[in-house]
Amino acid sequence: MSEILLSPPIAFLIYLGLSGLMILFGRALIGPTEISSAKTSTYASGEAPPTYAAAPGYRPFFLATLFFAIIHLGVLIFGSSGLTTISGIYLIGLILALIALILG
Repeated sequence: MSEILLSPPIAFLIYLGLSGLMILFGRALIGPTEISSAKTSTYASGEAPPTYAAAPGYRPFFLATLFFAIIHLGVLIFGSSGLTTISGIYLIGLILALIALILG
């Protein structure tokens, strides 16, 4: 019996049934709702929403993503090498690249 219950199609059907019951139970708990302008408007702590784009495009995030890419890949490569002179030179180059990236 447990082999049948754990087979993917049967487990999926049981999951769908339980999910449906939970949705119906949740809808019964909240009661009837009334549509109003307060419920459909954007809430921002009582302030009006801005009318301009906060960050146009991906350009402001490029510096941060490049910084984290250099850090993560650098640590991955440095961590997989031994304590040699080459890895020390690599670490110094990594630090200089990060300083150049931060200073622009």
